[in-house]
Amino acid sequence: MPQTRISRRHFTLATAAAAGSLALPSFAQGGWPTRPIRVVVPYTPGGFTDQMARLVQAGLQARLGQPVLIDNKPGANSLIGVDAVAKAAPDGSTFGVVIAAYAANTTLYPKLPYDPQKDLTGVSLMGVSPLLAAINVDAPFKNARELIAYARAHPGKVSFGSSGNGSAAHLTTELWKSLTQTYMIHIPYRGAAPALTDLMGGQIQLFFDAPTGLINQAKAGKVRLIGVAGDRRLAAAPEVPTFIEQGFAGFTGSTWAGMIAPAGTPREIVKRMSDEVARIIKSDETRAKLDAMGTIPAGSTPEEFDAFITAETAKWAKVIRTAGVKLE
Repeated sequence: MPQTRISRRHFTLATAAAAGSLALPSFAQGGWPTRPIRVVVPYTPGGFTDQMARLVQAGLQARLGQPVLIDNKPGANSLIGVDAVAKAAPDGSTFGVVIAAYAANTTLYPKLPYDPQKDLTGVSLMGVSPLLAAINVDAPFKNARELIAYARAHPGKVSFGSSGNGSAAHLTTELWKSLTQTYMIHIPYRGAAPALTDLMGGQIQLFFDAPTGLINQAKAGKVRLIGVAGDRRLAAAPEVPTFIEQGFAGFTGSTWAGMIAPAGTPREIVKRMSDEVARIIKSDETRAKLDAMGTIPAGSTPEEFDAFITAETAKWAKVIRTAGVKLE
């Protein structure tokens, strides 16, 4: 009968469709992502964290098929933005990009508005960036040795900026002060961009930061670079010697950028996002951009990033306690 033939045909098509769906990952059945994805950046636009987020933004949009929106929420050394991620629904619609301060805050603050172990999870380490030291072009010193001599002769006369209390820039400069036995005044900012603006304007004289913003301003003659806080020179600024080369043995400091998500986000979504970030980071196009920024590409698994955060937390805890860093 025609009706019987039609029914069998429908049954065959339905069976084939069901079998095909079983071959798809579980998150694909829910169609993730089905709406725009928000990436919270806990700093002002223009700084290293913001640039790293925007570096993967277009690639993620193309690969995931949904708009990826950058949401800058600066303040409190990233606590405001990170807390927004921690309290977001764990449905794959919210992620965050953090830097080294994320690990340092665990020691710096006696009580956080979130629990980094219970409320958040790592997605991928994106890149690691040795810090550069820059000085104002009109400062009464032109290099690291002259800066030390001036700071010793004029205690408290030199001020240095950072992207916030407990940031990699702050902690690295505190180590520098301890190593060189100098006294300089710390001026915290709500992000790297305003600190760099004040460095160029002469309101502060020294600023350690990720190379991305400093290199271009140095090429334009607006700041002077005096050293790399790494174990080798940067391909993007080969003329700038490391501090180790200049006789400051063992002095290094770096920041990094990585993506996090609210705890409870389905593991298959976290892994999918991690895989996509890694593919973008490791592409020839992105690697070239990172090289120009003085950043070493990474692109890790969620498990690797969680282990990295644990190690960073322990490392910064030691630095904070040894240097006696206090929140101002």
